[in-house]
Amino acid sequence: MARYLIDANLPYRFSLWHGDAYLHVFDLGDDLQDSAIWSYARENNLTIVTKDADFSDRMMISEPPPRIIHLRVGNMRLRDLSEFLQRIWPRVTQLGASSRLVIVRPTLIECVS
Repeated sequence: MARYLIDANLPYRFSLWHGDAYLHVFDLGDDLQDSAIWSYARENNLTIVTKDADFSDRMMISEPPPRIIHLRVGNMRLRDLSEFLQRIWPRVTQLGASSRLVIVRPTLIECVS
């Protein structure tokens, strides 16, 4: 059963996000607006994984929000992004299980409960 909804601004074919726990926005359609992604994640109890700050901002004013993992890592080559996420993903998912928002930066992971 899916637990994470990967936003369109992240790679579709990414080895880290293959498996039953992951669903990519493109699997739902390639023209979904942020509000539809938000609603789908909330209704299906999914954590949105995104680089889009709009989701983090909206999470602060919406009750109940879906959980958000906000990757604020700038532009990275796909290989560098993959290596970085492979290294930190277990910690990010652990924090995401108990936090409404996890913000991932190159040298810091922040949480909002």
